[in-house]
Amino acid sequence: MKVVIVGGVAGGASAAARIRRLDENAEIKIFERTGYVSYANCGLPYYVGGVITDFDELTLQSPEGFKTRFNVDVKVKHEVAAVRPEQKTVTVKNLETGECFEESYDKLILSPGAKATVPPFPGVDSDRIFTLRTVEDTVKVKKYIEEEHPESCVVAGGGFIGLEMAENLAGLGIEVTIVQMTSHLMNNVDKDIAALIHNRFKEAGVEVMNDSAVEGFQTVPGCVITQLEGGSGIPSDFVVMAIGVTPETTLAKEAGIECGLRGSIVVNDRMETSVPDIYAVGDAVEVVNRTTGKKDVISLAGPANKQGRIAADNICGRDSHFKGSAGSSVFKLFDMTVASTGITSDTADALGIDYDRLIVSPSSHADYYPGSETMTIKVLFEKDTLRILGAQIAGYAEVEKVIDIIATAQFAGLKVTDLKDLDLAYAPPYSSAKAAVNMIGFVAENIVTGVVKQFHWDELPRLMDKDVFLLDARTPEEYAEGHVPGFVNIPVDELRGRMNEIPKDKTLYIMCQSGIRSYIANRIMCQNGYDCFNFSGGYRFYNIVNNGYNGALAAFSCGKER
Repeated sequence: MKVVIVGGVAGGASAAARIRRLDENAEIKIFERTGYVSYANCGLPYYVGGVITDFDELTLQSPEGFKTRFNVDVKVKHEVAAVRPEQKTVTVKNLETGECFEESYDKLILSPGAKATVPPFPGVDSDRIFTLRTVEDTVKVKKYIEEEHPESCVVAGGGFIGLEMAENLAGLGIEVTIVQMTSHLMNNVDKDIAALIHNRFKEAGVEVMNDSAVEGFQTVPGCVITQLEGGSGIPSDFVVMAIGVTPETTLAKEAGIECGLRGSIVVNDRMETSVPDIYAVGDAVEVVNRTTGKKDVISLAGPANKQGRIAADNICGRDSHFKGSAGSSVFKLFDMTVASTGITSDTADALGIDYDRLIVSPSSHADYYPGSETMTIKVLFEKDTLRILGAQIAGYAEVEKVIDIIATAQFAGLKVTDLKDLDLAYAPPYSSAKAAVNMIGFVAENIVTGVVKQFHWDELPRLMDKDVFLLDARTPEEYAEGHVPGFVNIPVDELRGRMNEIPKDKTLYIMCQSGIRSYIANRIMCQNGYDCFNFSGGYRFYNIVNNGYNGALAAFSCGKER
């Protein structure tokens, strides 16, 4: 059996190694158009920033290493120009010599990945404008920084690559401005959780410009000007274009292979395309979103590697199936970690899912043990079924552990209330007796059973116009340091003795710092005949969101922008 693989990064390289482990006699050839194979796309920003200092660490394997260990013939700087399914051949061009030749196959795996999205903006071809998708891209940016010593940069785009580049460039002392077309950075988290990202960038001196669309570029002596809609411009020494990626599917389309969402290659759960003996994996393929059950394009390394293995299994006579992707992800932002899995509120709203949400702010481990850090966790769950729709976390410790547990629970089909029963490891340096994941389950159970009713940060403007009683259950000292206008301060520990100050004929909305004391106050008042609501996330969360959008809470009502 002869297997030809187009593309030698995550999916293609994984497929090649797996085929060899299953079939020692297979002839395996990889054609990769860049000069490198099996390289770490996700590590590229960290090489630019000097966190990864050894260039060789970016490549997990070399053509020589593949040959020695796996007996796989790897040809770099070789581009597959055409696929001919009827003849079962591909046309290959040697990019160094210009020579073209035909290569036959029994099985073909397409792993072309995705290319950086670069709209045809005026002036985008400037030599001061860079993308970051390949090792060669990285070398160009690194060389420019080392030789030109730039002082400023505009990063166009607020996704993974854009934010990781912004962090690394700021770490080099470069003044960075992030320009994002939408209302907040990172579309895999909601606006409120994104506020923590905005705040952390502000603390690091990085300017974030949301709702700002790039129109073009103008290169003038000494700098490039990023022109925005509305006529304003931002001068900088250079620009990094990171507005997204586009599936690289030209080969598939020209070969008559069915393509779908955003031009991606349609595959079944065995990674088979619409053409016999041709498989496709990685960023170029359309997959099933495990949460929504709908088609999606999820460009992440984890799914790509799994898909390569699955394609290899099926080529070698096994029966493997890709079970979809929840889009679980994590990224570093200076000393903060941000992670997510599943869908956001925006997606749930767009799909018409009837869901609820909760915010908890647990500690990373026992508070009495040194080094404990607070994390902010948002969880979405479907009201009828209680299935977990998604989770988003920002914090400084244990974030990736918690998101992985939630992603596992979601995969296993656990209800959000089942999280309270998970038996998780505990010792003071590592967790709490009531682990963060258990706390999610406890809060969800209280909501579902009616023990507590919630209200959220985006409902506050509406409450200001109602005849209600707003109660802040924190200490006078906390209240004096900052509070939401209109809230009356009665500390929870004084509440039983001051109940006469609160009219019983008004609905009571209670807030504290994190949601715990207000929950206690809620239970006290409910059992004394009051109709109560507890503020989800507490004043701490309100303050984060408000600061993250420069006081923009006034523009919100019931979750919708006015």
